[in-house]
Amino acid sequence: MPDTLNVALGDRSYPIHFAEDLEEKVRAFSAELATAGRRTAVITDRNVATIQAATLDRLFGPVPTLVVPAGEESKSISELGRALDFLAAQGLDRSGVVFAVGGGVVGDLAGFAAASYLRGIDYCQVPTTLLSMVDSSVGGKTGINLKAGKNLAGAFHQPRRVFIATGFLKLLPPREFAAGMAEVIKTALLGEPLLFEDLERQALSAGDLRLAWTVRVCCGIKARLVEADERETAPTGGRALLNLGHTFGHAIEQVTGYGTYLHGEAVAVGLCAAARLSHRLGMIGDGDVRRVEAVVAAHALPTRLRSPLATPALLEAMSRDKKARAGSLRFVLLKALGEAVVRADVPKADVEAVWREVGSP
Repeated sequence: MPDTLNVALGDRSYPIHFAEDLEEKVRAFSAELATAGRRTAVITDRNVATIQAATLDRLFGPVPTLVVPAGEESKSISELGRALDFLAAQGLDRSGVVFAVGGGVVGDLAGFAAASYLRGIDYCQVPTTLLSMVDSSVGGKTGINLKAGKNLAGAFHQPRRVFIATGFLKLLPPREFAAGMAEVIKTALLGEPLLFEDLERQALSAGDLRLAWTVRVCCGIKARLVEADERETAPTGGRALLNLGHTFGHAIEQVTGYGTYLHGEAVAVGLCAAARLSHRLGMIGDGDVRRVEAVVAAHALPTRLRSPLATPALLEAMSRDKKARAGSLRFVLLKALGEAVVRADVPKADVEAVWREVGSP
């Protein structure tokens, strides 16, 4: 039976629907929009359009669809321009609705296009990957990458609905599933120690009966953080905690050109680096670091860089991180496994040492 979680943000509140199959609910909502005279459009990527072609047809029928290349490279100014031109060509007015069907790249790109077109129209998230289900489809962060760094252009624009159908995960390649598990592990580390212990006991797989429960728990944690700090302005803690592992991970993605590592793979290395930095600062023990690395490795994710990257380039990429304030980097670190904190008083020498520990010369 479908389950629903509400993200409470006043007039920007929206439901997250959970089930293995939500085709009937999506079709009913699409029909409701059509009856109200609201034009719709779909943005997806080549992988979804190819592998899930029959599902897309059942969900949306002849609704105009833009297909972008699969991969992080589509979070670009050029693809954003193509998306905006597509929406205009379909004649969408301010009552129009965009459906983002795909992983985090599609959700971020389509959401930013919706936020920008006519100064903002509605959009809905239909995530098809584990990473987008547990993280990027919820919370309203949209955006694209610039040459200077990841997610440096974007907008806070909450979706109107999120449809999380875990049946999509049956066709997800193992590498993509593993990448999504990085965000699950992150969520457990920052706010749910029981989930972390569950992942320690047995690694989660695509066919696991625990999967639906795990997705629901992660969305619940993120929803509560977003409700308390929608635009990430809290002086301490708040929504910024969701960036655990990301200051390191985004630097890896940028230096390698957004093609070598999947986002979740870079975040996995970042989680291990954040644990090591937390240990260096006396916040957690060496045994905790080993526990983090063991869980990451058990889910087929890297704990170290696959090949060396220049430390100066990584530090330069980190300096452009969105979380930096007044010229100072802020790191999300671990007080314990299940409790995170934002720190700005981190010596550069310790950051450099951690990069060396995870494989940077």
